[in-house]
Amino acid sequence: MTESTLTLCVLLILLVPFAGAGIALINTGLGRSRSAAHSMLAALCAIGVAASVYFVSGFAVQGFAGRASHDLILSGKAWNLVAAEPFFFRGLDWNGSPASLAAWLQMFVVGIAALIPLGAGSDRWRLGAICWSTALLSGLTYPLFAHWVWSGGWLAQLGANYGMGHGFIDAGGAGSVHAVGGLTALSIAWLIGPRRGKYGHDGMPSAMPGHNAVLVLFACLLALLGWIGLNGSIALLVYGIAPGRVVLVGINTMLSGTLAALAAAAITRFRFGRPDASLCANGWVGGLVASSAASAFVSPAAAAIVGLIAGVLVIFSVEWLDLHLGVDDPGGAISVHAVAGIWGLLAAGLFARFPDGGPAEGQWLAQLVGVATLIGFVLPITYGLNWILNRLHPHRVPAEGERQGMDLYELGAGAYPEFVTHYDEFANR
Repeated sequence: MTESTLTLCVLLILLVPFAGAGIALINTGLGRSRSAAHSMLAALCAIGVAASVYFVSGFAVQGFAGRASHDLILSGKAWNLVAAEPFFFRGLDWNGSPASLAAWLQMFVVGIAALIPLGAGSDRWRLGAICWSTALLSGLTYPLFAHWVWSGGWLAQLGANYGMGHGFIDAGGAGSVHAVGGLTALSIAWLIGPRRGKYGHDGMPSAMPGHNAVLVLFACLLALLGWIGLNGSIALLVYGIAPGRVVLVGINTMLSGTLAALAAAAITRFRFGRPDASLCANGWVGGLVASSAASAFVSPAAAAIVGLIAGVLVIFSVEWLDLHLGVDDPGGAISVHAVAGIWGLLAAGLFARFPDGGPAEGQWLAQLVGVATLIGFVLPITYGLNWILNRLHPHRVPAEGERQGMDLYELGAGAYPEFVTHYDEFANR
């Protein structure tokens, strides 16, 4: 790695925490005012637990391409299953090598994955349970899938072993970060159930709007900076793109996010008579998520199409989950990260064009195998682990905690002591 590439990579990595700040603020703004401090503290705790567990054991599971791993031989082909790294980052040379940069980057990225489920569990998920669930995510489910994709694992080997294009590609974490986090959010929403008063006796959902739209919309701008860093740094370190191609990554990331927001604004304007701020914010982030699959390998026109479709999918997914499936997701985490992330992965199979001129035939099938792995393996595993955790350490606060608000119940003080905190008349139903 040249000195200029190293410098560019470091600068991009330093942008990544803005994505985490954006997600944390969106989760907080879309929740209730009486749980705002709890939401932000939960974000800090999740980031801290994720980074710590990843340092202890996560990197030992994920590793880095070209380093030691445990392989399984099937039909004469070696399938890379899991890394064989020592715990506590032992064995890494702290000299700016790609492996050391990847370890540093992943400590940020695993924190982003851990923040995603917080949006689905908003206003009712215990702080202690959040920390334990984050430890499971950062110590097992995230690094295992990330190894399969980014560290020469069996999904990345689909091209070499079975001729499926370049193997499963995920150049910014649409699957490894966002779909994994979004499917974990779905598991949490299933396990803890909807907020009290969300659904009436007839099963129809009640509107429970977030408390601070300005916070949510400002967070979208922070997220854009973080996503450019996320997409660019992963593409540099994992896929070895030329440094100059980071310009394309930035353009595609911005196009996808902004056009998804515009699509959301147009749909809500047409359906409801005026644009919906929170859904536009969800569309914006959904477009950023979809861009993360192949922003380094698609044209700007393709990125625009990916973003537009992501914005549409997010809007209708939020409605479908809320109205038809009874899944209460205050932050829209499932739609924004799981649905848009899966769409981005599939879109990579349709639109990706590789600068080395390598074969793209079968790329769609490789992407489909990766998506099937997310739904058929990652979702059951993360649900099962959190189901066990829920039996040992219940996820949900009691009814009194929801009535008081998470700030008073778990922290003893509100986020806005000088303002009146409103309580729902239906909270005791």
